[in-house]
Amino acid sequence: MRAPQPEDGSAVWRLVGMCPPLDTNSMYCNLLQATHFAETSVSATQLDNSLAGFVSGYRLPSRPQTLFVWQVAVSEAARGQGLAKRMLKHILQRAANNDIDRIETTITESNGASWALFESLARDLSAKLDKKVMFDEAEHFDGEHATEMLVTISPITHIEP
Repeated sequence: MRAPQPEDGSAVWRLVGMCPPLDTNSMYCNLLQATHFAETSVSATQLDNSLAGFVSGYRLPSRPQTLFVWQVAVSEAARGQGLAKRMLKHILQRAANNDIDRIETTITESNGASWALFESLARDLSAKLDKKVMFDEAEHFDGEHATEMLVTISPITHIEP
């Protein structure tokens, strides 16, 4: 696991495309994630240096001690091995991120894998998980996308590497 590099951008774009129900972004967006948000994102590579997983995240501008997790993508071959949770913990273990005291993300009600991941992470961190509507299907998405629930995990204390 390592901080992403600009060369990861196209591989991230392909990986996210193979991980429904994740929404695909432009390749340019993934390049920005791999550069501007490298400190709060992570690339997991296999022995052949191919991308096995990617987490994109950023600090909220108005609350910089909050890590917002944008997407978690794990290749089909790497699923079921706890990689997603290890990637999230890797971000928190970096010295530059030891002041993060809260994680936020959004999850649709039907995304069982994401619920299981973040509930397990909250347990591991001995933190509370709260949820509430952030973006409503009718009000914000014109019925084109399921409601996104805001998930908050806090408080988070520093995790030793």
